[in-house]
Amino acid sequence: MSNEILVNITPQETRVAILEQGVTQELHIERTSGRGIVGNIYNGRVSRVLPGMQSAFVDIGLDRAAFLHVADIRNSMQEGDVVKPIEKLLYEGNCILVQVIKDAIGTKGARLSTQISLAGRLLVYLPQESYIGISQRIEDNSEREMLRERLQQILPPEEKGGYIIRTMAETADEDDLRADFGYLHRLWHDIELQSITIAAPVLLYQDLDLSHRVLRDFVGDDTDRIWVDSRENYHRLVRFAQNYMTNIAERVTLYTGDRPLFDLYAVEEEIDKSLAKRVNLKSGGYVIIDQTEALTTMDVNTGGFVGVRNFDDTIFKTNLEAAQVIARQLRLRNLGGIIIIDFIDMDSEEHRNAVLAELNKALQKDRTRITISGFSALGLVEMTRKRTRESLAQVLCETCPTCQGRGEIRTAQTVCYEILRELLREARQFEANEFRILASQQVIDLFLDEESQSLAQLGDFIAKPISLQVEESYTQEQYDVILM
Repeated sequence: MSNEILVNITPQETRVAILEQGVTQELHIERTSGRGIVGNIYNGRVSRVLPGMQSAFVDIGLDRAAFLHVADIRNSMQEGDVVKPIEKLLYEGNCILVQVIKDAIGTKGARLSTQISLAGRLLVYLPQESYIGISQRIEDNSEREMLRERLQQILPPEEKGGYIIRTMAETADEDDLRADFGYLHRLWHDIELQSITIAAPVLLYQDLDLSHRVLRDFVGDDTDRIWVDSRENYHRLVRFAQNYMTNIAERVTLYTGDRPLFDLYAVEEEIDKSLAKRVNLKSGGYVIIDQTEALTTMDVNTGGFVGVRNFDDTIFKTNLEAAQVIARQLRLRNLGGIIIIDFIDMDSEEHRNAVLAELNKALQKDRTRITISGFSALGLVEMTRKRTRESLAQVLCETCPTCQGRGEIRTAQTVCYEILRELLREARQFEANEFRILASQQVIDLFLDEESQSLAQLGDFIAKPISLQVEESYTQEQYDVILM
């Protein structure tokens, strides 16, 4: 399936949209002020070892210490697949070479690994290993063996490092493989040299920015064109492609149209839709997506779709359509971690298997590692999607200051009753000549109308006058009781 890649670059941020058949399938955003650090390599210093959690906090020079679990420490396994205790592997003040494998998300710091890997266009170099792996996306066994033999012929006899052959290597020639091999070795030599000459904590290697990672990681044989709307960055990307991936340099194209690139391809509209909880299906059904820190839930509903045959058929068609939409939304929103899908209940085992097969088929286009289970006893589909960077909503949005992320606020009537209780509490504790209520317009209006009798009754009970004052800056839940 042919695709196009749109790269929108401003001094503040870089945005990338991947389109398949003219429809946006993936969105990536990287801001200059908050660039991700996945792939970066640091010379870090262990600041604290936690035996109870079998983990350690490592100072890598950022505001927040990064997290290293014993399972991510190379050579942590003893004979018989027994993991060594972390307190026998690390100690406070220990300087170690680490790589970020997961950005800081929410309240959690970045996650680290001591297993270093350097990604090139065709190869991933593993300097501490000695094996040759093949991308799982290359399924043909004969092709896998041929690629392994081609790489072994290129490697010098004294070579000790390990490699993973990427999918792009299928169509590459030996010169391309040699160029990638040489680039990765020069890069690792520079990192090693810096690690022994510069004191920790220090950044030794920074992964490519988003616009360059597009060329390295996203472009494939089915990519027709890479549109770039910045002339300066267009020239930078062309030079990068000519140096490291000559076969795609001619596909990098400067966009010079008057209409903004993302507007022309309706990407801005897709971004707005991707921030909504509800995703409408063409049939009339819809999917509700709720993202929390622990997991993401997706609830499928028939909505206005009534079908033409019978109820079971209506449910089946809605679930099939939802499976395709859910797979796309995972990529668009960059949702990761635990994902629970609540399809509409189906009595037929055949229908459940067909929906699961459709979901698996749609997820094959996703480059991110996914593990999916069948329907549980409760009729839910449970899956995980590897989370390395923040989701689209986490990048573009922040917690609502009014509801504090709950997604709902107390009604004006609820706030009125809270104020009445607070007034009674204050009247019993303090002697005042008058009490003044400061609240939002909605709450004051309610006190002047439906709850006027309640307020009058309380005023008589405490034998003190009560006045009202609107505070325009207050949210519906905010109020103050002032003693006059």
